[in-house]
Amino acid sequence: YTIPTFQNPTGRTLSQERREVLMQLAREHNFLILADEVYHLLAYTEKPPSPFAAYTDSENIISLNSFSKILAPGLRLGWVHAHPNTLARLAASGLLDSGGGLNPFTAALLRGLLESGDLRKNVDSLLALYAKRLAHMDACLKKYLPELTYDLPHGGYFFFPRLPDGMDATLLREKTAPFKVDFRQGQKFSGRGGLTDYIRLCFAFYAEDQIEDGLTRLKRVLMR
Repeated sequence: YTIPTFQNPTGRTLSQERREVLMQLAREHNFLILADEVYHLLAYTEKPPSPFAAYTDSENIISLNSFSKILAPGLRLGWVHAHPNTLARLAASGLLDSGGGLNPFTAALLRGLLESGDLRKNVDSLLALYAKRLAHMDACLKKYLPELTYDLPHGGYFFFPRLPDGMDATLLREKTAPFKVDFRQGQKFSGRGGLTDYIRLCFAFYAEDQIEDGLTRLKRVLMR
């Protein structure tokens, strides 16, 4: 399982070279790559490598995507790119056969948006909006929290800065409630209890003035 493009939480992207190595290993050792590519269409400042969806001539690859990231979170509907043999197996599952499909009402609404071109228009508007919010969070982090270090994301939803001096993010989060600010601590994204000095910040939901307000509040928490 991998989130190869604008990964959650780090915002990092797997290079084309590493993708090719991974695909070669999958063929040699006959394992399945489940590529969660829900952020691939949300590229703001740098075009990512080709998605794994482009290589589904191999039965070793399944690419997943979601309308929840490019239209509305509550839709809970997505799509799959895979080899025809794999798609046939999925389509023949008892859940689809007995239920008439996955979320058929929402699927009918999405069909209209796809056919009209309105979904593409919505994605274009998100690209313009989120690019500004990403740039603003970057500028505000440098202005208010220069002690945090991070790799600048080029798409997706998240920054993943590292706290200074080995500070514990879980302990820090216990102090945030009075300041009405929050984040996700890095340990939540580690299967080994690591990343204790990292925090995940999301820029997708809030307007630029709210992003700035949130980071000034976070600065106050750090200074406490």
